[in-house]
Amino acid sequence: MNQQLRDLQQASGATFTDGTVTPGRFDPVSFGHEAVVMEALAQGVAVCDRSSWGRIEVLGGDRIRFLHNQTTNNFQILQPGQGCDTVFVTSTGRTIDLATAYVTESSVLMLVSPGYAQKLIDWMDRYIFFADKVELKDVTESTATFSVLGGGSDRLLEQLGLGAIAGQTPASHQVLDLQGISVRVAVGSGLTTPGYTLMVADADAAQVWQRLTEVSAIPMGSETWERLRIEQGRPVPGQELTEEINPLEAGLWQTISLSKGCYIGQETIARLHTYRGVKQQLWGIRLQDKAEPNSPIQSGEEKIGTLTSVIAIDQGFLGLGYIRTKAVAAGLKVQVNGVAGELVPVPFVSHEYP
Repeated sequence: MNQQLRDLQQASGATFTDGTVTPGRFDPVSFGHEAVVMEALAQGVAVCDRSSWGRIEVLGGDRIRFLHNQTTNNFQILQPGQGCDTVFVTSTGRTIDLATAYVTESSVLMLVSPGYAQKLIDWMDRYIFFADKVELKDVTESTATFSVLGGGSDRLLEQLGLGAIAGQTPASHQVLDLQGISVRVAVGSGLTTPGYTLMVADADAAQVWQRLTEVSAIPMGSETWERLRIEQGRPVPGQELTEEINPLEAGLWQTISLSKGCYIGQETIARLHTYRGVKQQLWGIRLQDKAEPNSPIQSGEEKIGTLTSVIAIDQGFLGLGYIRTKAVAAGLKVQVNGVAGELVPVPFVSHEYP
């Protein structure tokens, strides 16, 4: 636990998680000013502590080939300073986690879901053979991650002297200097909201957080992150990403290379694409009242899907759920355990066959 960082955040009104998802990490849940955060996201910039997200360093001469064969995206085309979103899948093409990979000169840094670093290390370790030059290192405790989000993100980076990365392609990244502190700055906030992700040594985290807030970034807690990710449709493990769901159903087309060779789960995914076999799709559901995850979604008397996540918004509730493909239509009126709702598209996912 970084006590100096926690003290700074607590002084700004933060309440914290209990540290059970990622031991030793107590990310702020809320700063008690959601309305201010939502305004900052529209007109300025907010900053979210994502240090409970897992960070895995993949080292060794075979690291690119290994990740190319273990996940859905094409690592062979990436150069140092580039990156991509990619999905870890089972041998039957079912989802484990959505990760972001950053390729450096000597390693690949993987940003994975909270609580998933050791799970994925254990998963990948099963596929490292004697002659493979691959080393997996959990660097979650020794590093910290912040995301800045909002229309003012470019301007904030310029103020901090980090503007060299601005305007580059998603997942591009550079190590830049912030008043003597080395910061890896990557394009992308982890959501569709424009922004950047900053990764630093844990020892420097408090100084970086203080500098970000000094130049007008509004502190944002994980509750607001959860609201945004549901509004935008980013799937997470245990809810939208399970061993019953494949990444095409989750709408993660942008993470899948359809042209690269064999990888774990590739045969199933290729067959689903070739024969247009995606039987359900991830959609938003605007609800008039609260409903519980795992509840059936109905159109009239017919069950057409299952609710996976739900959160309160300014007007009612918003959920995510998987809807049978043949039943999908934007604006379709549905019921979830008697609660009226309608289907709404979410921007993080795609349902278009490439």
